[in-house]
Amino acid sequence: MPGSIAAGDLILADRYYCAYFVIALLQRQGADVLFQQHQRRLTDFRKGRRLGSRDHVVTWSKPKICPNWLTREQFEAFPDELAVRELKVGRKVLVTILLCATQAPKKALGELYVSRWNVELDLRNLKTTLGLERLSCKTPEMNKKALWVGLLAYNLIRLLMAKSAKQADVLPRLLSFKHSLQLWLAWSHGGPPCFEEANLFALYALIAQQRVGNRPGRIEPRCIKRRQKPYPLLMKPRPQARADLRRYGHPKKLK
Repeated sequence: MPGSIAAGDLILADRYYCAYFVIALLQRQGADVLFQQHQRRLTDFRKGRRLGSRDHVVTWSKPKICPNWLTREQFEAFPDELAVRELKVGRKVLVTILLCATQAPKKALGELYVSRWNVELDLRNLKTTLGLERLSCKTPEMNKKALWVGLLAYNLIRLLMAKSAKQADVLPRLLSFKHSLQLWLAWSHGGPPCFEEANLFALYALIAQQRVGNRPGRIEPRCIKRRQKPYPLLMKPRPQARADLRRYGHPKKLK
């Protein structure tokens, strides 16, 4: 990804990417970052240059161990110290290289990081709504084609949502992706869809009717409602599995 990042970009990411070398690499490319603090790094707001309540600038020292994704020459080229800003918003400690509290207020940075939740929703639309969580083709080439077709369908639905939002004079984020997909499937059911201008305007109006509610601070448990049945995975061809059942019987259930 570093090759696709340009100077002036602002990178939002979770705590996995909050590492010295990742931040230093993006800073070298002229990009800014806003990450959640890594769970293994302790934050002491009594140290550093104070900018406000639970908001300060501290200096990180370069780790002595070279990561396996860097060469020794690249490791030596990184600076020995890195100035970062740590701030606490709600229950999260955020890390950024935007060191000016006036140009980058604490409240604005907190609201910006909350908007990262839209990325999780977009991934959910790709994986769950469009069914790309598991690819069932038998060859890598066909799985790649299935993935690209899914991405093409995703972009087409997003295009419909963008045009609907423009016609209704609302932000595209206020429209429901799943609702748009269901309308498109119903509209195109029974034959090739009609692309006449009047029909498209009617479709755009229907898409814009369903708005996504504003649910700040939403949090969901990472659990499933129903437990999976205690059966082992099918790791052999089905005819061979049937023959083994006739010969040896059913295996014991997993606990």
